[in-house]
Amino acid sequence: MPDSTATAAPPITTKEPRQRSVRVVLVGLMIAMLLAMLDNMIVGTAMPTIVGDLGGLNHLSWVVTAYTLATATSTPVWGKLGDMYGRKGIFLTSIVLFLAGSALSGMSQTMDQLIAFRAVQGLGAGGLIVGVMAIIGELVPPRERGKYQGMTAGVMAIAMIGGPLVGGSITDNWGWRWSFYINLPIGVVALAMVTIVLHLPKKRTKARIDYPGAALLTVAITSLVLLTTWGGTQYAWGSPMIIGLLVLGLAALGGFLFAETRAAEPVMPLRIFRSRNFSVISLVAFLVGFTMFGAMTFLPLYQQTVQGASATNSGLLLLPMLLAMMAVSLVAGRITTATGKYKVFPIVGGVLITAGLFLLSTMDVHTSRLSSGVYMAVLGAGMGSIMQITMLIAQNSVSMRDIGVGSSSSTLFRTIGGSFGVSLFGALFSHKVQHSMESAGGAGAAATKGGAQLDPATIAKFPPAVKDAYLHAVSSGTHMVFLVGGLVSVIGLIAAWFITETPLRGAPTAPKAKSEPADEQPAVLAEAL
Repeated sequence: MPDSTATAAPPITTKEPRQRSVRVVLVGLMIAMLLAMLDNMIVGTAMPTIVGDLGGLNHLSWVVTAYTLATATSTPVWGKLGDMYGRKGIFLTSIVLFLAGSALSGMSQTMDQLIAFRAVQGLGAGGLIVGVMAIIGELVPPRERGKYQGMTAGVMAIAMIGGPLVGGSITDNWGWRWSFYINLPIGVVALAMVTIVLHLPKKRTKARIDYPGAALLTVAITSLVLLTTWGGTQYAWGSPMIIGLLVLGLAALGGFLFAETRAAEPVMPLRIFRSRNFSVISLVAFLVGFTMFGAMTFLPLYQQTVQGASATNSGLLLLPMLLAMMAVSLVAGRITTATGKYKVFPIVGGVLITAGLFLLSTMDVHTSRLSSGVYMAVLGAGMGSIMQITMLIAQNSVSMRDIGVGSSSSTLFRTIGGSFGVSLFGALFSHKVQHSMESAGGAGAAATKGGAQLDPATIAKFPPAVKDAYLHAVSSGTHMVFLVGGLVSVIGLIAAWFITETPLRGAPTAPKAKSEPADEQPAVLAEAL
């Protein structure tokens, strides 16, 4: 592990100016991060209106899939480009690309145009997320990062609560196009702040970009995302399309691994996986994404269908989970900064996530909002314990020259895990609901013939007996989802025990006579700010 006491620039004489400088930079970074997180929440609320205006209901899912696919495939490339050519320029490029995609999406005249421009937006979003994480990793040593950890959790909470509210208000009052245009003024503020206050050392490498590796990884990720998106919905799991995607994905993954052993500057250096902590925390990140995204998908569905919440207010009902996540994330960060101890948090987080999911699996048609709120708070506390710590451990497990690919890899594993989780949980939910409705008789089976998820307006038209059967079926479906999620989270809990608590960079140590090479040490704020 590199020596954290080495410096490459004159020291800052007082801690307060340094902390104030970091906070100023972080405000700009958090605004940029808010762009990517808030966008999907706002657009999701506007989708019914968009379909009414542009048509193309059959292609509706591609508005989301194109964005997700572009984000996932571009994430590792953005991380590597930042490592090779400097993070500031690459990060600013991703902001501009995201804003261009937003403007073009707002001007779309057909559904095909909207899908294409959402892909452009997704490309920019991939750079926004990994750029924020990598820049924080370069500016703030892992030992000190806990002081600012609550800001990231706060941005997520604001996006999840405010997104549906803002999206509904914008769509109703200004029209759906402003759900994209609203990104422009926010993005310009982020662009200006990052340009003015962020000053990082410039980099330039003579090595060529690993185009074969990037292309093969893109094919592998695309195949896996489409497999999990289409499997069990548009195509049967045993259909030639799904089997073909699986074979293509595995072949591309094998080719990618081979290409990375030969590339001068691999897009995802396999050396990072030699670190036991990085490999373990990558598995934990995958499983956290698997359970977290699944829970976040089906909690609003349960609230809207069984508990009768509106689509807009369902974000507010997630408040217990999000507040618990923010509070615990803040406490975990402070403790990590003060003590340098962090292994306990993935373990505690795994216990709480498992307990929260098992509690959520007990919900039925009679569960009160108070009870479900308590269960969500337990889940949120677990998420707060583990989400930011996974990134911290990943970044602390790689050298500074690989901080970008370390950050992007951790983000990618969580994204892919989420894609698999939503797909598997969706298949389990649909099967359980269909089975329950078939057991209710012919009228029940006919009600869900077109799909297991129905909108509240359709449900309200059902005869009382069919409506009651459907509410019980949804309750049974979410029970299965959360129960399986709890079982999967046990694997993550077991994996967390294998994390080795190596010292965090930036921890106080005895002075050394000779410093380590510059590319192996944390960025120095005196030079960077």
